[in-house]
Amino acid sequence: MNYRISSEPGARLRIDKWLWAARFYKTRSLAADAVDKGHVRIGGATVKPAKDVRVGDLVEIEIERVIWQVEVLGMCDVRGPASVAQTLYAETEESKVKRQVEQERRKTYREPAAALHGRPTKRDRRTIDKLSRED
Repeated sequence: MNYRISSEPGARLRIDKWLWAARFYKTRSLAADAVDKGHVRIGGATVKPAKDVRVGDLVEIEIERVIWQVEVLGMCDVRGPASVAQTLYAETEESKVKRQVEQERRKTYREPAAALHGRPTKRDRRTIDKLSRED
């Protein structure tokens, strides 16, 4: 299949569509939700899903508390294979280093609240009360 990638300076595309085509999100609606929640910034400013992104823009994308800083290199309005999607952007060196440091930290450090789901049960509450009375 032929994927038309435009890398002209005037090329532009909706940010939610570009995020989907660049394979940062599986669906366009997930990309739009992330933009609405403020997880995506263009040039440091939060935007709406209909905002146009242009070739040369610096985009910050926060996915699961990991921040990607990428420079837009091309536009493609269809979602292609990963090899095509990776030609649409270039990650900054600073971003690569930060992501690697964060990945190493996550390997060695376990979030204390990761195992907790929702409110404490009656049994948990009794344990908490017992521990708090002993202090």
